[in-house]
Amino acid sequence: MGKSVWLLLSMMVAAPAAALPVELSGNMRHRVEGIANQVRPGFERDEALWNIRTTLSATAGDGPIKAQAELVDSRVYDAGPRTAAGTNEVNAVELVQAWIVADLDNPFGAGTKGRVQAGRFLIDIGSRRLVANEDYRNTTNGFTGLRSDLSGRGWSATLFYTLPQVRLPADLPSIRRNRVELDRESFDLRFAGALLGTDALGGGLKADAGLYRLDERDRADLPTRNRHLTTLSARVFRAPAPATWHFEVEGIRQTGRIRASAAPTAAQLPVRAWFAHASLGYTFAHPWQPRLTFEYDHASGDRPGGAYNRFDSLFGMRRPDLGPAGLYFAIGRTNIISPALRLEATPSKRLDAFIAWRELWLASRTDIFSTTGVRDPAGRSGRYAGSEFDGRVRWWAIPQRLRLEANATYLRKGRFLIAAPNAPVGGDTRYYSLNGSIFF
Repeated sequence: MGKSVWLLLSMMVAAPAAALPVELSGNMRHRVEGIANQVRPGFERDEALWNIRTTLSATAGDGPIKAQAELVDSRVYDAGPRTAAGTNEVNAVELVQAWIVADLDNPFGAGTKGRVQAGRFLIDIGSRRLVANEDYRNTTNGFTGLRSDLSGRGWSATLFYTLPQVRLPADLPSIRRNRVELDRESFDLRFAGALLGTDALGGGLKADAGLYRLDERDRADLPTRNRHLTTLSARVFRAPAPATWHFEVEGIRQTGRIRASAAPTAAQLPVRAWFAHASLGYTFAHPWQPRLTFEYDHASGDRPGGAYNRFDSLFGMRRPDLGPAGLYFAIGRTNIISPALRLEATPSKRLDAFIAWRELWLASRTDIFSTTGVRDPAGRSGRYAGSEFDGRVRWWAIPQRLRLEANATYLRKGRFLIAAPNAPVGGDTRYYSLNGSIFF
């Protein structure tokens, strides 16, 4: 843990209680999840896990200066020797957030606002496809550094420079034991970016454009592929509203360089990768607010040749677009062509649900399909990976205090996921999770 984080905590503790009121809050989520016919090679064919995530937060200050410390304890139980659980599920007793923030009035003239944040924090900006705090996953993406948010009439801007937290421990025996080890940040992994947005286009249209830079180098205890990636994004959208058409179009271009493998002597390859998302839908004027949306996602995969073409989604979210993480974790934003149809409804303030049907193809038939780990280097297994049927129901059993959630995903395997050389033997993949979250 960096010295800056400890300094921030010391400042919070030393502040007089009368001058700095403190608000305490927390939540605990229990999840039982299971999978049958795991689609990812190397793991148990059938597996069930019990996940527990506990979050405790302390926020100090009610004026322009605020500070927060947040402890997150993420654990799993019943993990076997070939479990699919990893650092996405386990990160025991970690200070994920410890920051101080200053709000500024009129920093660039009348009507402008600013905010400067320093310390450890979470990032949710733009479409969240490149950097996000995803709630479904049992652990989160934390960053240590500086962030600035500015806004005015019709525009906004976010800039940040961070050192991403590397979740530890990473070895399977320690993960199975839920061993406590503090996460690490260092200048061996750096992530910076800027996002500009506007809502002044008229007709309810909004747009944003982003620039992100990731730089990575080997550590003494961790060889890497030395990613040096520049990622450009542009998006235009109209948010959903009753009796209105909504849409979103986003394009992302990725360049830079990467090593062919984690070996120190591996060749450096130029990166040429891309991603596109488009959606069009309509929200019906009905008390349940039914919303029907057509979606399309296309992320490049690696191809033969002298360049690296596999798109890297950096720290982006997964669940809202493509499917659950956890034991499933099959469909991500890389080497995929996927049209989908989604139906959402909110029958009441306490109840919401969605169902989605997604078709799956490989963008490159010789690369790993999405995040499954399944590959046919010869490309003889075709491009069609199958169909994904996904659904979720959430209900506030006690408003603001207890929320119940059920998820179910069915992956009907296509030719590729059956015929590829390392495709696991078994039928179609079935995944479920039952969740209960208590807020206090």
